[in-house]
Parts: sequence; structure tokens; C-alpha cells
Amino acid sequence: MNEQYEAQLQMRTNYRFFKESLFIRDIVRDRWLYVILLPGILYFIIFKYVPMFGLLMAFEDYKPHLGFMNSPWAGLKHFERFFSEPQFWILFRNTILLAIYNLVFFFPLPIVLALMLNEVRIGLFKRFAQTLLYLPHFISWVVAVGIFYVLFTTEGGVVNELIQKIGMEKIPFMLSEDWFRPMIISQSIWKEAGWGTIIFLAALSGVDLQLYEAARMDGAGRWRQLWHITLPAIRSTIVILFILRLGSFLDTGFEHIFLMLNSMNREVGEVFDTFVYMKGLTQGQYSYSAAVGMFKSLVGLVLVLGSNWIAKKFGEEGVY
Repeated sequence: MNEQYEAQLQMRTNYRFFKESLFIRDIVRDRWLYVILLPGILYFIIFKYVPMFGLLMAFEDYKPHLGFMNSPWAGLKHFERFFSEPQFWILFRNTILLAIYNLVFFFPLPIVLALMLNEVRIGLFKRFAQTLLYLPHFISWVVAVGIFYVLFTTEGGVVNELIQKIGMEKIPFMLSEDWFRPMIISQSIWKEAGWGTIIFLAALSGVDLQLYEAARMDGAGRWRQLWHITLPAIRSTIVILFILRLGSFLDTGFEHIFLMLNSMNREVGEVFDTFVYMKGLTQGQYSYSAAVGMFKSLVGLVLVLGSNWIAKKFGEEGVY
């Protein structure tokens, strides 16, 4: 029995050594790929994982001169304060509404644009259209909001001048609470929808062209090919991007919202991102703002885990 046990132990040791040898050999063989991967790994470690240590601030009465380790412990005090404030429901309502509008109106648009571009057969026109769609992405939000201000302001704005010429009263687009959310969504669509088509166009390029030829031979038109071939081919990509989108569901974009805020629309425009800035950086309430930011992150985590679980139940691959 002892000899048999020693033989099995020796076999396991040899097998483990063999696996480790293969692993080391693979690393040596692909060493340059790992070197290329290294900057990305360092980026996530330095800027994503290391800052997570700062979440400790949400459970402390953080004092900069005392540091993380010596600041007095506060427990859940800041979370209780945040959830008990009347302003919480205003922030929650504004953030949720903008997030839902983004999900309903913005998320499907890059898919539609990618499907339309995929149907274009004139190469020169397709490249020209793609360039026009991509360009706004490279404009900063400061410039983008400035362009909309020039177009829609009541003081000499092009749109309001046209409205006045047709006999109607000027509309305060940049000051009105009713127009704040439509302006935010339209700006997001103009700036980012074209850039969002890149991933979907890449997925569409991998569709087997023989499927379209077979469908045409069977008498399927463009719509039938789109419904039965194109959309199923990119379904997994749509699901994965939708799950990732839910992870940043409450991230409505600080810079964008902040530039559009003013005293006239603050009631509908104040969101978690701008609230964190006001409390944390302008008023020095670091622990309180860290608690608000952590709440946002936890909501995103729950949405990702839940949507990924649902996707798996429906037979999709999901994110993990």
C-alpha cells in the first residue's frame, strides 16, 4: 500500500511539474505579447485597483492631516445621512431618468447606424459617412456644449432666430427645466453615437457572406436577411455591451451635466456626479462624497451581476 501511495504521489508531482513547465514555456514563447499587455495591466492596477483603498474614507470622518489610518472611524454614518436627506430623492430621480433616457434612446442608435452603414455598398460614401459620424467624439464636452449654446441661446442663437422669424416666441432651451433632459440626450447622441458603431461594425464584418448568398437564393430580401442573419450574428455583442452599459448606469457624465447646469435648471439637472463634486471638492466633505460615490458603484455592480445572470439564463455568454 505504501509503495502504491508513493507511486501515485510521484505521478502527481510529475504531472504538476509538467504543467508548470508547459506554463513557463508558453510565457517564454509569448513573452512579447505579455510585454505589450503590461501597460494595460499597470494602468488598471494603478488607476483602478489601488484607488479602491480610498473607499475606506466612506466609513471614516476623514481628515487630510491625519490620513486614512488615523482618521476617526464613523461606520455607516455618512450613508445614513445621505439616505435620510430630502435631496437624495431629487438626485435619485434626476439620475435615474437621465440613465433610462440614455438606455432607451442612446444605446440602440449605434446599432441602427451600424446596420445602416453595413448596407452601404459605395465604399467612398461609406468612409465619408463614417468620418462624419466619428468626428464629434474627438470634440471635448466644453466645445460641444459651447456649440449648442451658440445654436440654441435666446440671445442671437441660430435656432431661436429662425423660430422668431416664423412668428413664434423664442424658447429658452438652455435655461428651461422641460428642455434640459432632451438637450442632454441629443448632445450625447450627436457626440457619441457614431463612435459607438465601431464595435458593431467590427462584429458585422465577421458574418459569413455565404449566409447572405444562401438567403438570397431562397428568396429572402434585405429585411429578412437583416432579421434572420445580421441581428442574430451580433446578438452576443449587443448583450455584452448592454451588460457593461448597466455597470455605468448611474454615471450620467459629470463634465457634460456640470457644463449644462445653471440656476434655472438645477432642480432637474443635479445628479449624483455633480453632487459628489459640490460636496467633496468645493465643500471638503470627503467622507460624505466618498459614501455617495460608493453607493453609485454598488448599484452598478448589482446591475451587472443581475443582468449577467439573466443573460446566462437565456443562453447568452454574458461577460463572465
